[in-house]
Amino acid sequence: MNVSWHNIGLLIWKELLNARRNRWYLFYVLIFTGLVLSLSWMGLAGVGTYKLSGFGRTTASLVNLTLMIIPLMGLTLGAMSLAQERENGTLLYVLAQPVSPTELLLGKFFGLSIALLSALLIGFGISGYLIALKGGTSGFTDYLWLLAFAFLLALVSLALGILLSSLFRKAEAAIGISVFAWLVLIFFSDLGMLATTLKWQLSIEQIFTLALFNPLQVFRIGALLSIRHNLEVLGPVGLYAIRHYGHQLAWMLMALLAGWVTVLLGSTQILFQRRGVI
Repeated sequence: MNVSWHNIGLLIWKELLNARRNRWYLFYVLIFTGLVLSLSWMGLAGVGTYKLSGFGRTTASLVNLTLMIIPLMGLTLGAMSLAQERENGTLLYVLAQPVSPTELLLGKFFGLSIALLSALLIGFGISGYLIALKGGTSGFTDYLWLLAFAFLLALVSLALGILLSSLFRKAEAAIGISVFAWLVLIFFSDLGMLATTLKWQLSIEQIFTLALFNPLQVFRIGALLSIRHNLEVLGPVGLYAIRHYGHQLAWMLMALLAGWVTVLLGSTQILFQRRGVI
């Protein structure tokens, strides 16, 4: 399939300009950066001395924050992408130009990806600089691994948000469904896995395989592995994963997250072909 990378580049630039004017995006940047810095400051090292903890302790505290905030950022920004432009007529204008639906999809995804990853870099970058300045560089490699997994989780969430956006004509409906999807992924996935395990008496191998179908669980496993270099905190399932996959586990988890991005974008492209973008 032939695509014009010049057109894609123009669409990427358009998305970046839109992100600068998007109040939701600016709100997310400020909130995420503030929360990351707050968690860093709460990891106090020493009695009576206010300074940041080292990377190891801070990285551990950032896992749950990343798991909660980044999927919400990606889902809502992705959900607004197509539905909002379809609602105000901008999408029709863009497609009236010599731009294919594939170029539109790639331009939107890459443009929003750059904007979203820039927001994460601002938060993690400022926090990382202050941690290194006040608390030393011990555990910096673990911090980078968390950042890599956070980037991939953001891309998966964004791709899912764009897929949901392609299904609705109203931005409010797309955003509402994306928030519901976030709640399902965050809260109901653990409860659902627990209920399924108890009902069907799943084996450890089956439980681990089931966890790999949820990108948030994949991120959690990868983040814990990068911090502790083992998964004993996950009990028998974690021990099974380490014993069975060894040092290749981290790369396998990253490949799974990248695969989720490919599958979601491919599904959106199929919807474009069957239903049309508009």
